Amino acid sequence: MILTTKQKQYLKGLAHHLNPVVMLGGNGLTEGVLAEIDNALNHHELIKVKVAGADRDTKQLIINAIVRETHATEVQTIGHVLVLYRPSDEPKILLPRK
Repeated sequence: MILTTKQKQYLKGLAHHLNPVVMLGGNGLTEGVLAEIDNALNHHELIKVKVAGADRDTKQLIINAIVRETHATEVQTIGHVLVLYRPSDEPKILLPRK
């Protein structure tokens, strides 16, 4: 899904007060972590994921893998926190028009 700048700004505003629902630890990106991210996206549509303890290149590889495997859209990355959006079958968040 391709988001416009206006839609990304809207989602950033909604995500500002959210706390990370999934935190990657020393084990890195496992099937269990991916399943938890997928479950959280199904339930919330907009989530934060904390990718701790990785250098910049490794962190970007992990983010790319999460986006690819969950079919979500990366809204924003600040430091070690990734904001993801994926609409569910019954959308809870109404995006501004393109």
